[in-house]
Amino acid sequence: MPDADDVRRVALSLPDTTEKIAWSMPTFRVAGKMFATLPEDETSIAVRCPKEERDELVMAEPGKFWIADHEAQFAWVRARLAALEGEEELRDILADSWRQAAPPRLLEAYPELGLPGGS
Repeated sequence: MPDADDVRRVALSLPDTTEKIAWSMPTFRVAGKMFATLPEDETSIAVRCPKEERDELVMAEPGKFWIADHEAQFAWVRARLAALEGEEELRDILADSWRQAAPPRLLEAYPELGLPGGS
């Protein structure tokens, strides 16, 4: 089961990623744009997710994904770390969110991260 240390290590391994405390929690940014947070007690992550995909994720795996009330109007979803199948799934989720926030120059520089399903 991935934990907060795994989130930090995997997120910071993605190109041009930095960690910054905001709203009293760790946030991870690519080129200054936030793509993940470790909210509250660090047992979940919040990541970017298009609203149409987010709703499908939550309906398909409600034990793993949910939408926080204060994030409902934004394209973000939460994932319970304890429900993830391992570090590979964590990396896939973080890389997908990174792709949504990364500028085109980084997507072009890291083609292996630039397409969904890349790792």
